[in-house]
Amino acid sequence: MALAEKDESLEKGIAESIKSIEEKFAELKTIQLLGDEMDNADAFITIHSGAGGTEACDWVSMLYRMYTRWTERKGFDIEVIDMLEAEGGLKSVTVQVKGSYAHGYLKGESGIHRLVRISPFDSNARRHTSFASVYISPVIEDDINVEIRPEDLRVDTYRASGAGGQHINKTDSAIRITHLETGIVVQCQTERSQHKNRANAMKVLKSKLYEYYRQKQDEENEKYSQEKKDIAWGSQIRSYVFQPYTMVKDHRTKHEIGNIQSVMDGNIDPFIEEYLNFIWKNK
Repeated sequence: MALAEKDESLEKGIAESIKSIEEKFAELKTIQLLGDEMDNADAFITIHSGAGGTEACDWVSMLYRMYTRWTERKGFDIEVIDMLEAEGGLKSVTVQVKGSYAHGYLKGESGIHRLVRISPFDSNARRHTSFASVYISPVIEDDINVEIRPEDLRVDTYRASGAGGQHINKTDSAIRITHLETGIVVQCQTERSQHKNRANAMKVLKSKLYEYYRQKQDEENEKYSQEKKDIAWGSQIRSYVFQPYTMVKDHRTKHEIGNIQSVMDGNIDPFIEEYLNFIWKNK
C-alpha cells in the first residue's frame, strides 16, 4: 500500500519495523537453542596470554575490549574480578558478565584464539602470530552445591599490583587460591579488602570446579576441554587475520567474516549463533 501510494515516509517506517522484528526473531531463535542446565546463568570470562610475548599480552587486551563491547551491545553488565597487567597489555583478566543467558551465549567462546598481524611492536614490520586462551564458566548460585573441602585448598596472599604514589596498596590484600586436587588456580586483587577478594576468588573457583566436574563426566570431554590445551599452534578454535587479508574464521563451524574491525568492536553474535546451531545439529 505504501508503494502504491508512493508514500516514502511510510515505506521507511515499515522497513525499520521489519528490521526490528527480524532482529528480535533472530534473538528468540538463538535462545531456543539454549537448553542446557546453566545456560541462563551469568558467566565468568577468563583470558590468558599464550605464545607471543608482548604481542600476546596486547592480544589479550584486544579480546577483553571485544567482549566488553559485546556486553554493551547486549545490554549486559560486566565486572572486573582480576586483572594482571604486563608490558604491551594484559597477562590475564577475569570478568563477570551479568545478563540473561550470558553463559549460554558465551560458552562456545572457550578455546584458543589466534591473532595474525604485522606487529606494532616490531620495528621491522614483520607479521606475527599470537595466541590467547579464553575460558568460560557459569556463575554458580548458592543453591547449587559444589563441594570444596578446606584441606584441598592452598590460599596465598600477596600485595596487589597497581598504581603507585598515595594510591599504592601497602597490605597483602590480593588472594590466590589453588585447588590441589584439580590444579585450578584463581586469584583476585581488585578489592582493597582481603575478605572481599577471597569471597570473589571462591566464587570463581566454585564456578570453575562446577564446569570441570561437568566436563569430566561428559563423554565429549576431550573435545570441549579447551582450557587444558597448549595455548599455541594446532588447538585454536578461531583465527583473526589482519594481514595479508582481513578475516575472522571459526575452525569448528567454518563460519567466517571479512569485516574484522566489526568483530573486534563486539559483533560476535554470528559466531555465537553458528556455534549453537552446530552443537544442536551434532547432539
